[in-house]
Amino acid sequence: MTDRRIPLAELEAGVPFARRHIGPDAEARAKMLAQVGYGSLDELTDAAVPGTIRSAAALGLPPARTEPEVLAELRALADRNKVLAPMIGLGYYGTFTPPVILRNVMENPAWYTAYTPYQPEISQGRLEALLNFQTVVADLTGLPTAGASLLDEGTAAAEAMALSRRVGKVKDGVFLVDADTFPQTTAVLRTRAEPTGVEIVVADLSAGIPEEIAARGVFGVLLQYPGAGGAVRDLRPVVAQAHALGAVVTVAADLLALTVLTSPGALGADIAVGTTQRFGVPMGFGGPHAGYMSVRDSYARNLPGRLVGVSVDADGRPAYRLALQTREQHIRREKATSNICTAQVLLAVMAGMYAVYHGPEGLERIARRTHRYAALLAAGLRAAGAEVVHEQFFDTVTVRVPGRAAEVVAAARAAGVNLRQTDADQVGIACDETTTRDRLTAVLAAFGAQADIDALDAATADALPADLARTEPYLTHPVFHSHRSETAMLRYLRRLADRDYALDRGMIPLGSCTMKLNGTTEMEPVTWPEFGELHPFAPIDQAEGYLTLIRGLEDQLAEVTGYDKVSLQPNAGSQGELAGLLAVRAYHRANGDTERTVCLIPSSAHGTNAASAVMAGMRVVVVKTGQNGDVDVEDLHAKIAEHRDRLAVLMVTYPSTHGVFEEHITDICAAVHEAGGQVYVDGANLNALVGLARPGAFGADVSHLNLHKTFCIPHGGGGPGVGPVAVRAHLAPYLPNHPLQAEAGPETGVGPVSAAPWGSAGILPISWAYVRLMGAEGLKEATQMAVLGANYVAKRLEPHYPVLYTGPGGLVAHECIVDLRPLTKETGVSVDDIAKRLIDYGFHAPTMSFPVAGTLMIEPTESEDLAELDRFCEAMIAIRAEIDRVAAGEWPAGDNPLRNAPHTAQALGGEWTHAYGRDEAVFPAGVSAADKYWPPVRRIDGAFGDRNLVCSCPPPDAYEG
Repeated sequence: MTDRRIPLAELEAGVPFARRHIGPDAEARAKMLAQVGYGSLDELTDAAVPGTIRSAAALGLPPARTEPEVLAELRALADRNKVLAPMIGLGYYGTFTPPVILRNVMENPAWYTAYTPYQPEISQGRLEALLNFQTVVADLTGLPTAGASLLDEGTAAAEAMALSRRVGKVKDGVFLVDADTFPQTTAVLRTRAEPTGVEIVVADLSAGIPEEIAARGVFGVLLQYPGAGGAVRDLRPVVAQAHALGAVVTVAADLLALTVLTSPGALGADIAVGTTQRFGVPMGFGGPHAGYMSVRDSYARNLPGRLVGVSVDADGRPAYRLALQTREQHIRREKATSNICTAQVLLAVMAGMYAVYHGPEGLERIARRTHRYAALLAAGLRAAGAEVVHEQFFDTVTVRVPGRAAEVVAAARAAGVNLRQTDADQVGIACDETTTRDRLTAVLAAFGAQADIDALDAATADALPADLARTEPYLTHPVFHSHRSETAMLRYLRRLADRDYALDRGMIPLGSCTMKLNGTTEMEPVTWPEFGELHPFAPIDQAEGYLTLIRGLEDQLAEVTGYDKVSLQPNAGSQGELAGLLAVRAYHRANGDTERTVCLIPSSAHGTNAASAVMAGMRVVVVKTGQNGDVDVEDLHAKIAEHRDRLAVLMVTYPSTHGVFEEHITDICAAVHEAGGQVYVDGANLNALVGLARPGAFGADVSHLNLHKTFCIPHGGGGPGVGPVAVRAHLAPYLPNHPLQAEAGPETGVGPVSAAPWGSAGILPISWAYVRLMGAEGLKEATQMAVLGANYVAKRLEPHYPVLYTGPGGLVAHECIVDLRPLTKETGVSVDDIAKRLIDYGFHAPTMSFPVAGTLMIEPTESEDLAELDRFCEAMIAIRAEIDRVAAGEWPAGDNPLRNAPHTAQALGGEWTHAYGRDEAVFPAGVSAADKYWPPVRRIDGAFGDRNLVCSCPPPDAYEG
């Protein structure tokens, strides 16, 4: 009898996670390698990746662990965090995420694996959810146009500062910040203002703008409402005074407070900013959260970030899309005043759905309960002889206890509550949705007070000013009144998800965007309360688990990239770019090289590079790109020679934006260094390098990374993201820091680039788990498979569509660009036609017209198996055959399946007058009727939506007929 025993050690090892993460198995890899013409992954990458950049040593990372082992490690880290009742405030509050939203949005891959809605026909569900969010913000702030979210409150305020300077009448002067503004917001403003020559002045504006400041000129004013200390005051006098000086007024407002207080718009504000965190989004030690901005009508077309608008499809029916996309940074480049190219979509969807579920009455009830607890707390403290600083407040009470503040805070902490010590004499206490009677009693006891809550309730009036009571209606649209039951809400979320296309449906082959597997094991810990419910300004000894995870991830990323130090604070790739450039600027200034302000950027670079450089106080000089897609080395040397004494930095993406491993990168780095400059390697394409090459070792000084690309944080429909900055040792003293958490960065740092000390800390467990699960060999294998997948697709498509750029051996990196321009010239079939036709085949389109107009950039990622890669290739080949039929005159140029794509189910009804059949329209080659994805709308008219800007929920009668 055959002995079939398997050694126990082998059985105990379990299935390596890399086998789950990487799609093609051994047999599939062999087929793919044969197609490409190589015998092994190592042979392929030896040919594709220049030897001059290759790392000789393997990554020094711990061995890969199994999924149960990694979850156990994360559980142990979570248990080291101490979650106390969060009554610190300052823009971060306890909140209760309705389980129907937690399970069906935050934990649902139909929502978290979607991509930015650049293909709106297959993003209608998420666009409707964002339109809800915009409506919530616009209604509550009393300003008519709101964006689809910004990164956080601090950076939203900084965006408002830049907007005020751009659109206001006063072009010089100072930006005036009220002294009662959140300290982290003021710090972010200072970081952003100094490089661009803006002077920040902080002053007590409770009695108006001081004459000596007014005399200097003021281009913008920022007011906190309610203030950081809790005070609610009438802002109308200072707003009027600011307007008389020609200043643009921004109000940073608490949305929950606005359910019971007069809106910023009604107070005269031009811009409102803030966070939507307390609308059902966990604190997560600081993020991710959806910041917001709303503006008066005249500023709508200057709004930074993304804006969802209402347009019409080919049948004239209402349909949603991103409006005014020409404002994106890859269009405006160095003329942009903002580098924001993303949003916090997943969190904005959660916040919007929180408002949908509760409705205006429910939100007001939460607000009034929150305020009632604060009023009772103040009354109890007064009764015990304590001095409550403000008579009128919403949720935050400031108490003066001379010399006793530390004692009170310590007593509360011992009772399980975190308060805020503002100085030796004052304590701040913030109530929220999670506040309870027991918590109130514990806080009173910490002050040495005792009270009967019911007796206090009977005897205590509210502390909201009567002349600021809200009378304006809000959330009147039916969507905020139709989903009160969990059943109705569940079905609404499902209905919207069904209108979208995400990774849970199929491949999203977007070049430069790396839509890879977001493993469920990686995602699971994000919603654990030990990670989700920690306040970012909690005492640091309560965050031991977080700090261990953060330091561990920083070390892992430093090892992977070859740099010496990493900061995880930037909460988007754009912010990582800015942080890296600020570090370079600070380094030069510290060396006395203040004249080094020139930033060289290849013409093919992503537009955020140029925008970030300008925001960092640099002057952009463009370097030409050669015919092969590489940096034009001759032009680069000429620009270095021309600007030698002024050269600050070269920004270059590697592999290139064209998807090629450039062979001269080490020479380029050396030339810049010889001239005294620094080299910034944009880490957007790091997933083609991990385990093979390290930017910090082949000549770069600084990079930002995209954890939402290479390291598996999901795109979430356009956010959240994390954009850490990694630097060599000489730049480490200039990384971001934070005024409220000394451990967040060096004392000599450039200041915070995000409102929270560690940015979007709440999603860092995802990337930590990914690295831990994969180990050094798994990470390298993932990179090699990404390169193999891209080359496999390129080889299969090359006979049908020319591949525009290749590197050594005719190979591409992790993505390839197919050139459609000759076909368009010959047949009139455009890149748009092919992208929309792919929807009929059940695919999201690749990246359109970037970095080259009229092309598609395809990135398959290592997570897609061979069957899906082949399904995509066969769809593209079938589409080429359809184009040939147009070229042959079989189908008219104006009436063919490509020009009319995508086709909806509704389009099949009634009389059919097209030159092709119904089956050809909706069931092209390889598409199964049983598995058909039906787009909810036909092709959308983008220009119509831009001409007729509608950015909030349209009335129901808009859909009639």
